[in-house]
Amino acid sequence: MKILIVDDNPMNVTVVQEMLKRAGYRNVHSASSGMELFELVGLTPTGEEPEEHVINDHGFDLILLDMMMPKIDGIAACRAMQNSERLRDIPIIMVTAIGDSKKLAEALDAGASDYVTKPINKIELLARIRVALRLKEEKDWHNERDRRLHEELLLAKEVQSAVLPQPVSEQGIDIGSIFSPSEELAGDLYAWHRIDDHRYGVAVVDAMGHGISSSLVCMFIASVLKDAMIKLVDPQRVVHELNRRAMQLQFTDQLIQYYYTAIYLVVDVEKGIVEYVNAGHPPGVLLRSNGEAPFRLEGGCSAIGLFENIEIHKQTVPIAKGDRIVMVTDGILEMVDAPDEDKLDRLHEKLAETNGAENTIDQWSEQFFADEIPSNRADDRCLVWVHLK
Repeated sequence: MKILIVDDNPMNVTVVQEMLKRAGYRNVHSASSGMELFELVGLTPTGEEPEEHVINDHGFDLILLDMMMPKIDGIAACRAMQNSERLRDIPIIMVTAIGDSKKLAEALDAGASDYVTKPINKIELLARIRVALRLKEEKDWHNERDRRLHEELLLAKEVQSAVLPQPVSEQGIDIGSIFSPSEELAGDLYAWHRIDDHRYGVAVVDAMGHGISSSLVCMFIASVLKDAMIKLVDPQRVVHELNRRAMQLQFTDQLIQYYYTAIYLVVDVEKGIVEYVNAGHPPGVLLRSNGEAPFRLEGGCSAIGLFENIEIHKQTVPIAKGDRIVMVTDGILEMVDAPDEDKLDRLHEKLAETNGAENTIDQWSEQFFADEIPSNRADDRCLVWVHLK
């Protein structure tokens, strides 16, 4: 363990060093001022991180910091270290001759983990050092675990992103998406697959919650969905298979039951029809190019994974050149400034207002995805469109 003693009185430093060495602590260093402390830990003379900071691997596990020092006192030095993300986990024990409870409270508020009073009692000092070092060791263990977990989450994010399909732009049809997860791992999923020369299967899924558990459920859904779209094709049969497989998920905690909403459709470019099933999902909208009122893609069945036996009703709607189908998840609805019961109407109005413009997709991106940092959001956002050219 590497310990740093900061005190402007050389005698005090010598006394504490001797106590620590006799207790078995060999890696003990000292600094005679707050300025020297900043230099040792890599802060500027004002106690701030340098603009181009090369991490100083000081390796201090504990700092014994005198409260009363000239120019930069212990409280100011402690506060500066707490403002540094790389230094704030180093435990600081204040060493003070002051019995003022307000000053001690100020030191603790500034980030000190403990304090000892002068004249120093050796038994008390060593006990407080053992406690501080034990807490530091536990915190380091948690930080290392969090670091590894973060790296694994980044890898999982890359894997999850790789599952998502690339945009389609072929003769007669465009299929694309705008997607922004609220966390590194998402609970929303979209997929499409070319069934034959003139048919395309398209799905949008919103799993319960978000984060690790929902992302794992989404990966499971993606594998089932891909196989079902290729082999079963028909929306009614695909949704039935998704529900059957969802009910096979078994959890140790019987109170946990993951479910998800979905809308799956098959676009037949040659026949000019769309067959779809909406499984408890926010209705998609068919935006007509001929000026007719938008058509809602609603009705079908309950959410997937809630009941073993569900009645599934397939819907069919004609579609013409220039028409565009838009499907969203709940995160998009949250963006609409309207009462809950009016959000869907207002969303479809917004989509219809900008549909057909040269920069339609750019406008949708600006409206629904450009407002804030993803991690500050409560839900993922996903918008998928199918455009018959």
